[in-house]
Amino acid sequence: MPKELRIPTAKVYKPLEQPGLRYLAAHGGRGSSKSHYFAGRMVRDLVANPSRRFVCVREIQKSLKESAYRLIVDKIRDFGVQDYFRVLNDRIETGHGGLIIFQGMQDHSAESIKSLEGMSAWVEEAQTMSGKSLEMLLPTIRAPGSQIWFSWNPRLISDPVDKFLRGTKPPPNSAIVQVNYTENPWFPQELEQVREHDRQTKPDRYGHIWLGQYEPQAKNAIWNVANIDGGRVEEAPIMGRIVVSVDPAISNEEHSDEHGIVVLGLGEDGRGYVIDDVSMKGTPKQWAERAVAAFDRYEADSVIVERNQGGDMVRHTLKTVRASLPIDEVVATRGKHVRAEPISALYATNQISHVGTFPELEAQLCRMTSAGYDGEGSPDRVDALVWGFSKLFPSLVTKSKPRPNRPRTSVSWMG
Repeated sequence: MPKELRIPTAKVYKPLEQPGLRYLAAHGGRGSSKSHYFAGRMVRDLVANPSRRFVCVREIQKSLKESAYRLIVDKIRDFGVQDYFRVLNDRIETGHGGLIIFQGMQDHSAESIKSLEGMSAWVEEAQTMSGKSLEMLLPTIRAPGSQIWFSWNPRLISDPVDKFLRGTKPPPNSAIVQVNYTENPWFPQELEQVREHDRQTKPDRYGHIWLGQYEPQAKNAIWNVANIDGGRVEEAPIMGRIVVSVDPAISNEEHSDEHGIVVLGLGEDGRGYVIDDVSMKGTPKQWAERAVAAFDRYEADSVIVERNQGGDMVRHTLKTVRASLPIDEVVATRGKHVRAEPISALYATNQISHVGTFPELEAQLCRMTSAGYDGEGSPDRVDALVWGFSKLFPSLVTKSKPRPNRPRTSVSWMG
């Protein structure tokens, strides 16, 4: 007969114990007991319902050492329920059809993911889960009563798991808790010594590591979260000029970069404002229509494009949507980070404000470093932003002087 297994549980997880939930999520820093909670709960649920099946997934899993396998085995032993389970080399079984398996999402295709139908899932290290993997997993785990659990230490506000669970509209039937070491009644003294050492020696990363805050920025980043947050406003003042700035991707394939499309303004107060980010993936006609729609919505003065990177084609694409569209060009003769630094300086001196929050754009800004972009793909949104503010603040845009004894080579922004 199934037995009720009572296990010690921190009070912070009480919202996750509600009946009828589909999504259970816990995010926070190191030492918060997130993994211990879900591993213990999995054992408890299988003791109560030994026919239930679980998959523990990560974005990438090269071996069981990178999974929760060992932690779950330890919980089985600690709870004294070894007789309820059969621990194998690659899985854990019950005697009544129950199962725990461990897989990496990158090993799955749209077809192979169907093998997980009928299971519940625990997404470990969910901050690394790609949007594609999340899109495959969510509709696959759909059997009546199935659940998807998430545990993670937040990395970027633009990460798919944060957009899904911590955005403006979390999914229905979900419970999401933030938990840190302060909510862990069993936080060990040995880890406390590590925490205190990090507090003293890693003040820039302490909040991320131990308090579950977003990564502050890339190393040597020329933008930072503090400057962006410090200038943020809820409403923009009267604008003296508004532009729509575009940086289209060079292709329209499944893994192509996005088309950067941002709306920027110069206020009558002399400050710069990020008004909207409507970047997208799609065909040339679709991005051009999106840019023109933003132009109309915000009653913009012009659309900004960069001449070197297919400028004639970009102009032609926009003109096919509206022949009378006013288009301004900027010319890039220096590298991305060199062109971006004067604009980042405007943020550092509190001359630019974001009107609201733009997670994807802000994440890209904080990956721009003095050596280039420290991120995947192209910083399409940042490129568009820099083009636009270069036009709105023309005094910042100066040509680099040729270095002595060296022929000067024109280098495209996108080169």
